[in-house]
Amino acid sequence: MAAEPLFGAGLWHFGQFRDRYATDGYGPPVSTLEAIDRAGQVGSLSVVDINYPFNPPDVEVEERLKANGLRAIALTPEIYTRKFSRGAFTNPDPEIRRAAIELVSEAADLARRLGCDYVKLWPGQDGWDYPFQADYKALWQMSIDAVRELAQRHPDLRFAIEYKPREPRNRMTFSSAARTLLAIEKMDVPNVGVLLDFGHSLYGLESPADAAQLILEHGRLYAIDVNDNFRGWDDDMVVGSIHLVETFEFFHTLRQANWQGVWQLDQFPFREDAVEAARAGVEVMRTIWRALQVLDVDALAEAQARQDALAAQRIARRALLSAQIES
Repeated sequence: MAAEPLFGAGLWHFGQFRDRYATDGYGPPVSTLEAIDRAGQVGSLSVVDINYPFNPPDVEVEERLKANGLRAIALTPEIYTRKFSRGAFTNPDPEIRRAAIELVSEAADLARRLGCDYVKLWPGQDGWDYPFQADYKALWQMSIDAVRELAQRHPDLRFAIEYKPREPRNRMTFSSAARTLLAIEKMDVPNVGVLLDFGHSLYGLESPADAAQLILEHGRLYAIDVNDNFRGWDDDMVVGSIHLVETFEFFHTLRQANWQGVWQLDQFPFREDAVEAARAGVEVMRTIWRALQVLDVDALAEAQARQDALAAQRIARRALLSAQIES
């Protein structure tokens, strides 16, 4: 049997969660170092994606990662906080736009020192809220220009754009797989790709497997985040809680393309124990991985050639159920 993939998680999975109701948080504050310790307690994680900037010195973060057997796979600069509430790369104030670019550039320098695989870009405040609020062409161009500048300034690093249809803006500039790929094509740089968040794809009414195939076809799938939701909001639930079959199809698509990246969690356990929620997510992903080993790929391909929905579902279901029984 093939070796298991590496599993990872966004470090925020182990932090404090808030919303507009529990503004004081669903638990006590958690420092970066404490979150790293919690990630280490999961026992099956190899890498974490870390928000930047963080409070402890870089050296302390490196030491704590090493002590927990973890590596930083990425840094995610916080270009979506109050300072950037009117936009990061698309802010109407050129000084704020420049501040966003420089913050990402700082993160890129540290990512290089930490040996990260990529810098993640999630410009959640870039977009608009009302009709007639903005010049769409200008927003589009500012986003493209900013990411292109960063890619050209750091040609040895990869930048992964995480798209999302909305939240916090009502409409986001990088809102879908297709739109993000179009922007990357306009950038015309080799080191910008996509981080496909399974939940964002669901929320955007995409088929995550189809979105993955589109990005793979363009050679731009740098990373994935996996979670689940009810499709009406970015709930960031435990993997496979709702859309288990679509999650299986998503990973099947990656396997067929021989994609070798990390299977990474992006879950928000508001009311659940963070360590146990991570273990639950990894357990589901391991079940899916086992199911991929027993999936009758030839029979599935034949059913798909006939577009035989019932046969394809039966083949997939048999693999999933047998893998669950084995676990």
